[in-house]
Amino acid sequence: MTRACLLALEDGSVYGGRSFGAVGTASGEVVFNTAMTGYQEILTDPSYCGQIVAMTAPHVGNYGVNAEDVESERLHLTGFVVKEVARRASNQRAQGQLSEYLRLAGVIGLAGIDTRALTRRLRESGAQRGVISTEILDADALVMRARASSSMEGLNLVERVTPEGEVVFAPSGGEGPVVAVLNCGTKLNIVRKLVGLGCTVHFVPSGRPAEAILERRPRGLLVGNGPGDPAVVTGTIAAIRALIGRLPIFGICLGHQLVALALGASTYKLKTGHHGANHPVLNVETGRVEITSQNHGFAVDARSVETVGARATHVSLYDRSLEGFRHDDYQLMSVQYHPEASPGPHDSEYLFDAFVQSLSLR
Repeated sequence: MTRACLLALEDGSVYGGRSFGAVGTASGEVVFNTAMTGYQEILTDPSYCGQIVAMTAPHVGNYGVNAEDVESERLHLTGFVVKEVARRASNQRAQGQLSEYLRLAGVIGLAGIDTRALTRRLRESGAQRGVISTEILDADALVMRARASSSMEGLNLVERVTPEGEVVFAPSGGEGPVVAVLNCGTKLNIVRKLVGLGCTVHFVPSGRPAEAILERRPRGLLVGNGPGDPAVVTGTIAAIRALIGRLPIFGICLGHQLVALALGASTYKLKTGHHGANHPVLNVETGRVEITSQNHGFAVDARSVETVGARATHVSLYDRSLEGFRHDDYQLMSVQYHPEASPGPHDSEYLFDAFVQSLSLR
């Protein structure tokens, strides 16, 4: 049975439709994602913690859900908004329906609204604080809740998604070179890529000091993705700073921002953020354009990177924001997008190859 459901934004706009998934009330930053597929990966990506995600694809849920296409052990976003949700899954790999998946995870879904109108509003005004509810159907009261909710700036969400324990993943052929992966909410496919290249991965919780990481005797460090404002993840920034020059380092997404901050560069909040699987990025070293998957609301200031001795390697062709940099003196490279997500599908796999090759130089 479906219920009425409302989404209210801090600017006073309200969207009404029907619920699917869980019931209740939840707040978060409202963003839109332009990917045509991959909704289960989006739902389980820890980078979406604290966000209500609206899909621009009009029909979502048609291929169901399964146990293999997950990026973490649970769902992290606070709400999910679609134009139309599929009534039944039609795929040989499907093990369940999207609506039931959300219900069991306690995530509220909203269907039946004009997602084009919502996307246009967010494009014009930027990402906004919002509240989604099946309980509070008073539009004015819901808008007031949205305005009282937390801003993404200054919010440390890494603390919410980082697990306490450490996990070790080894390749099928036996032990390989050890890579420490700082888990700030890192997607599992990043780990799968490293293991597939023969590495033994120590999945280390964010917040561990540099000396604790070095106890694993790693040949390299990968700092993965995660949610929230990078500038407030101070403990992890300090650990990375202490490891610069001692290990080859590869930063991805939030990790890209944290590595930049550890070097002394700066970050800033984007107007709408980049969320989707069709973002063109120019590799300035080769002149080639990579089709990339992205999910971030903050970016690294390009001019600040130059002041710390690094050089830009990748630039967004949407807004010219910095998408990658390299510091040759420290064997350090970093990209804002997700090379493990393969929207190209293989445009960015060379980054993992380059990182693994750098391990042999130690």
